[in-house]
Amino acid sequence: MGQDQTKQQIEKGLKLYQSNQTEKALDVWTKVLEKTSDPGGKFRVLGCLITAHSEMGKYKQMLKYALAQIDTAREMEDPDYLTEGYLNLARSNEKLCDYQKTVSYCKTCLDMQGTTVSLQLNGQVCLSMGNAFLGLSVFQKALESYEKALRYAHNNDDKMLECRVCCSLGNFYVHLKDYEKALFFPCKAAELVNDYGKGWSLKYRAMSQYHMSVAYRKLDRLPDAMECCEESMKIALQHGDRPLQALCLLNFADIHRCRRDADKAFPRYESAMCIMTEIGNRLGQAQIYLGVAKCWLLQKDLDKAQESLHRAEELAEELGNKLCTLKVCCLSEGMFRSRGQGEQLRQQVVKLLQCVEELELYCGMCGESIGERDQQLQALPCSHIFHLKCLQTNGTRGCPKCRQSSMKPGFV
Repeated sequence: MGQDQTKQQIEKGLKLYQSNQTEKALDVWTKVLEKTSDPGGKFRVLGCLITAHSEMGKYKQMLKYALAQIDTAREMEDPDYLTEGYLNLARSNEKLCDYQKTVSYCKTCLDMQGTTVSLQLNGQVCLSMGNAFLGLSVFQKALESYEKALRYAHNNDDKMLECRVCCSLGNFYVHLKDYEKALFFPCKAAELVNDYGKGWSLKYRAMSQYHMSVAYRKLDRLPDAMECCEESMKIALQHGDRPLQALCLLNFADIHRCRRDADKAFPRYESAMCIMTEIGNRLGQAQIYLGVAKCWLLQKDLDKAQESLHRAEELAEELGNKLCTLKVCCLSEGMFRSRGQGEQLRQQVVKLLQCVEELELYCGMCGESIGERDQQLQALPCSHIFHLKCLQTNGTRGCPKCRQSSMKPGFV
């Protein structure tokens, strides 16, 4: 199969894919991959297969095609193709929650000296790196990466990238419990979809609605949360988007738990767990175990709650997600305290303090914790985060944390 025929078949597959005939599109692309003699066409069709398998949640297949794409790019000795290949490798590992590998591949992308084509991918690389750092609970580096991604989006007038970064920033502020910002960013993403998204995939609308739903739930606006989640789920079902279906099911379960309706929450956690396990989203599985533990605590079944927390902790430690470990410690501490289990309580307190120290989740001005309750936060240009009220009250001529770390030991 020559260059022109390869191009025609790729376009045929894209039309089928856009009209939701996914299996037929995959069949066309797979045949192109077997028959084409054009390396550029092979690289492009691998890109189509990577995107399709990502949206279906078939992340191991996605990784397989990303590795094949790297091999093709090496054969062609083209730095632009190689950068794109490494980006897809980073994304595959991000989806499989291998966050250290993601960061490593992203750094490889940023170190490569390609042309302006590969430079335009840098925003997407920074977004993937930010998501990986968030997965590792390295908040300052996550925020730095998101802000770089946003700058690339603005400089290249890339509204799709801006939309995706806004959704990730919403997720970022959910973790740090600044729920105003957690809602602001996905609302901004929804505005971008309304203003520019006529020809975009509906997944962008679904993604913004899902993140708005999570923020509404955290703000205890449960009817709004339910409405946005239903809208997101409807699109996810239409498009066979398994990863988003799993996230929506988890959020539905959390909404029912917030309403103290464990009977409705449990089956949704179970459905979410089936998909999360199938696609390999281990962080999602850890979050489900945390939600299930909270449901058992509502029902005063401490043994089952403890079992769920133990599973959440195992996954969190396997992934290196310190925030999830901290949440397990907080819930376990309360449980051991109520049971009067002194020795286990002491162990949990030590672990909890160690987690807090590693996460560096405290305001550099007042010294109080960040992320313990809903509070407005403000990041300075260096990406260090403080309570907004502290900056407003005390003012600052630069970052207190940066100033402190630049002082020589003799002057401290």
